[in-house]
Amino acid sequence: MSTAAVRRRAFGVWRRVLDLSWPVMVQHVFRTLMRTTDVVVTGLFSPAAVAAVGLADLYARFPLRIGLGLGSGAIALSSQDTGSDALENRDEAVTHAVLLGLLAGVPFAAFGVLFGRQAIALLGAPENVARMGGAYLAVIFLSAPARHVALVAARSLQGTGDTRTPMYVDVTSSLVNIGGSVVLGLGLLGAPRLEIVGVGIATAIGNTVTAVVLSLAIWSSHTEASFTRPEKPVVAVQLLRVSAPRIGEGLVATLAEFPFNALLLTFGTEVNAAYQIGRRMYQQVTSPLSRAYTTAASVVVGQSVGEADIEEARFQAWATTALAVGTVGALGGVLFVGADTLVSLFTSDALTAGYAAAFSRAYALAAPLVAAQIVLAGALQGGSDTRTPFYARTSALFVFLLGFSYLTSVVLGWGVVGIYAGIVVHYLWMLVVIARGFVYGGWAERAATMMDERGSREADVDATD
Repeated sequence: MSTAAVRRRAFGVWRRVLDLSWPVMVQHVFRTLMRTTDVVVTGLFSPAAVAAVGLADLYARFPLRIGLGLGSGAIALSSQDTGSDALENRDEAVTHAVLLGLLAGVPFAAFGVLFGRQAIALLGAPENVARMGGAYLAVIFLSAPARHVALVAARSLQGTGDTRTPMYVDVTSSLVNIGGSVVLGLGLLGAPRLEIVGVGIATAIGNTVTAVVLSLAIWSSHTEASFTRPEKPVVAVQLLRVSAPRIGEGLVATLAEFPFNALLLTFGTEVNAAYQIGRRMYQQVTSPLSRAYTTAASVVVGQSVGEADIEEARFQAWATTALAVGTVGALGGVLFVGADTLVSLFTSDALTAGYAAAFSRAYALAAPLVAAQIVLAGALQGGSDTRTPFYARTSALFVFLLGFSYLTSVVLGWGVVGIYAGIVVHYLWMLVVIARGFVYGGWAERAATMMDERGSREADVDATD
């Protein structure tokens, strides 16, 4: 194939990816803006309040990871079965995923109420930070079942190619959340000044609104996906097989954050607060694009796998990766240059601001690496391979983010600079492992076997006949 033909083909993929991606980008812009607003509002109270919310969010990532994991299984099966026109199987996967998400959130709600303060104190936080963080954690954990349902329902719809309905719902609920954080946190418009508890209440309301509205959308005739009476246990089994490594990956990442934050706290509360700010800045600037491209990669690859066109699936994955590296890398450059200015929006504490700018620059340097690995991981997910990203992240976190960072910052005496280096190196390792898995792994054969097991490729043959 000539260079011009490859270019035209790549442009075609980019158009489709951007058509799928822009609603997800908008959705994540508002979602990250919501979380950024929480940091800004709590930053008006004290660095201790920022640290309290940051530490509570470590625990909040457990239900988030489970919801994302189940969502990964839902988007993989939903996209493949949409491509092969196995609509009954797709609806069964959606129904199973939503129900499992709802049930899996209940233990978190109980944990937050009973052990919130103790959980924050376990991280070595001072008493005032543990008290504030525990109250915040109890509130947001009460909405864990709703958060699971919202995540799974959104990804189920995205697998069908519908990225706009989740956008409309999530943007609306994010605006409600943002308004609630400001009003309840600061005590405006006659509301009580609840500070970080008010921020938590706003988050819980936003999660609940998203879950209810998305569930009603699926129940109605507005969307392609529907709820149905489950009749094939193999669909539920495959959903868990695809979801389990993704859940494990997320839980391992969350667990690694505990010793990592403990390492940060050895250099002072200001360093920990700076990390929360620097990471939030990076997520606000680059994550909407990265996550949108990941979703699009899962959808286009999954649907091509459903159509039994593996060569096209591979080309789409690489084309999407190139698009992501170029655009996200450019935003990383903007973040690197403007770090000091952006940090001033979050904190006026000079020590915290200096560290936060350095953390944001470390993430900015890693932005192209993150974009490439996360898109290829999304492509593997569309092919039902969630194990390779699990291996990549687990090894990167423990060997490099924790091991390398501790070695350089403490043992070798580099200080916080060693942690900056650990952030960049661990993303590089993830990219190497995931890219190798995409090139040499057997994800295409695995996806075909699973589709045969649940009868999805038979549906495609029947539709063709």
